[in-house]
Amino acid sequence: MTPSQDADGSRNPDLTSTASAPSVDAAEDSQPILERLYTFRFTFVAIFCFLILYTLTIRVLEGYLHDYYKDLTQSVMNETDFTRPIATQIQFRLDSYLKNSTWTSLGGVDVSPIILGRDGSTLIYVAGKPPALPPERYVQSDILAEAERLLPATAFLSVSVPHNSVVANIILLFYAGLTMQVLWLRNLTTSRRQRRELESAVQMREHSEQRTRSIEAELDQMRQQLHSIEPTEPEHISEVGELRQERKGLEEKLAALELRELELRESAAKASALGQEIGALEDLLEEASEDLAARDTAIRDLEKSLKRASKNAANAESSRVRESETLSRRFGALYRNLEIDDRALQDFVALRDEGMKLQCEEKLKRLNDEADNVSVRRKVGGIPPHLTVFEMGFAGKGRLYYMKGAQRRFRVLNIGAKNTQNAAIEYLRKL
Repeated sequence: MTPSQDADGSRNPDLTSTASAPSVDAAEDSQPILERLYTFRFTFVAIFCFLILYTLTIRVLEGYLHDYYKDLTQSVMNETDFTRPIATQIQFRLDSYLKNSTWTSLGGVDVSPIILGRDGSTLIYVAGKPPALPPERYVQSDILAEAERLLPATAFLSVSVPHNSVVANIILLFYAGLTMQVLWLRNLTTSRRQRRELESAVQMREHSEQRTRSIEAELDQMRQQLHSIEPTEPEHISEVGELRQERKGLEEKLAALELRELELRESAAKASALGQEIGALEDLLEEASEDLAARDTAIRDLEKSLKRASKNAANAESSRVRESETLSRRFGALYRNLEIDDRALQDFVALRDEGMKLQCEEKLKRLNDEADNVSVRRKVGGIPPHLTVFEMGFAGKGRLYYMKGAQRRFRVLNIGAKNTQNAAIEYLRKL
């Protein structure tokens, strides 16, 4: 008769259930593996949501800015002031709005508007092209004709938020910080749950150890009693066998609890590694913030350089205007038989070679004093038939275009060189 059987040969059900306990513990051991897989799956989902939210936010912002600048462009095109050229007004107003906008100057948003005239082929404004200077004199009829030819205008707009712009970097940093906060909270919750499970396993282990010691004490007591009584009594033999089987089952449970404790300790170590990874991500976030601050400083330096360049260009333009006015008064006093257009004065100022300026002024003096002895290069062709324009050369490659004046002897129309000859003839066609 075996110890696991009663005196009548039947098997003890308590020992059978104890023998099946390791299979239950094996099923419980598979739970930490599933929990670890769930933790990594949560991290992947968080990163995927971070990318989706960043992309959708950029698209929504581009849509909003497209509507905003579309309304702004439409308001600029609805021009009602007919005292100045329409195209010049639209160019200057739209260029001023785009340069002073916070989205484009600081945020780095790329706005590219194109405005076409009423005929669909006349280009009024294009991004990146500086506005043309307005003419010094306005003719009301020409302004009205231009307005009738250009209005209503048509605008085509393209708005994009580059991924290296300030706005995109701010959105990226916001969602990165939010994602790291969510992952940190998730890791903290997992660590607390695993700590509670570890404490529960330790308590179960201590309880099993106490139970094992009590059973061993009972077994020692039973052995002592067996020595004092006859060992052939069947009920004593059966009880001893049951106690041995119970002790064996408790030892197996204790071994399973030790394995569970080791797995929980490994989970706690992995949670600590995740905390270190979050610290590394925070360091990366700090480096990205420093990089963003450096970019902001570079943007401010570029804005200061742009302001200085604009100021220098304005000073150069005002100096050229003053020089043209001085030449107008000087030529008017010296050459009383000549009418010199403003375009010719500007061309004379544009001649940076002082030798060419002296030879050009010599031709002007001869044209003023000795008109009959002046050698004419040719009569300019390809212009309206009611205009008779002559070309005079100076300094080898210089060109001077004049015609008979209405109030004085001659009218000087244009001054240039050989490389500007086509532009000069195009200007003469428009007279």
